[in-house]
Amino acid sequence: MERLYRVSGGGEVFYAVEQGGVLRRALPKGRSIFDGYTTGTEVEGGLAAVTVHAPVLPSKMICVGLNYKDHAAEMKKAIPPEPLLFSKPPSSVLDPGAPILIPPGIGAVHYESELALVIGRRAHRVKAANAWDYILGVTCLNDVTARDIQNKETQYTRAKGFDTFAPFGPCIEIGGTRGPRTVEGFVNGERRQHGSTSNLIFPIEYLVEYITFVMTLEPGDIISTGTPSGVGPIVPGDVVSVRVEGVGELSNPVRGESERR
Repeated sequence: MERLYRVSGGGEVFYAVEQGGVLRRALPKGRSIFDGYTTGTEVEGGLAAVTVHAPVLPSKMICVGLNYKDHAAEMKKAIPPEPLLFSKPPSSVLDPGAPILIPPGIGAVHYESELALVIGRRAHRVKAANAWDYILGVTCLNDVTARDIQNKETQYTRAKGFDTFAPFGPCIEIGGTRGPRTVEGFVNGERRQHGSTSNLIFPIEYLVEYITFVMTLEPGDIISTGTPSGVGPIVPGDVVSVRVEGVGELSNPVRGESERR
């Protein structure tokens, strides 16, 4: 198992891989990290000496709504007969540790802790049995949602598409287990969500087949697999965290938009 980070330091942005607690540069074998990589020199000072960024820059992020029975129940929604898909724009991507900015006048904003897939190869009409051949690895994602807007509209795009509403990272776990993983959410250190991907209504392999039948996914694109029950509000001054077993913890402070810095 390896953890792949996208970091900056010394005036450059580069990939680094953590193996056995040691951080080393990841050297692409081709034009990009998706062509494979080898390990280079150790990064002096490790993660403490660099700034961690969102691990990829996706061309699109496809999310799945109501994909846990307990979350559908808490939202008072029927279990969908097919995956409920929506997208978050690339402009909503946020680095680990950067502030989630709440725009004025939009009402309640909620966290949603999720396991996300990072696509590693161009994927078009992939069969479920081959899904993992197209997945680079998994990461944490917070599907931040303007809940009052979502509740009054039939589409999810506006409620989930604000700038900073898609923090993900801090890394991509590569080569880990394909079995069930725990997904947890915390606000100010208090656990609010605790679920397992074993309870997904539509499992990962099915989602890859279903989504790539509709659209071609490119390397670096994201599929976020849904959130377990326990979603709730965040307000300026909070720190919200997502933990996915094997990946680590994604944490972001919450600020009002006028408090950008």
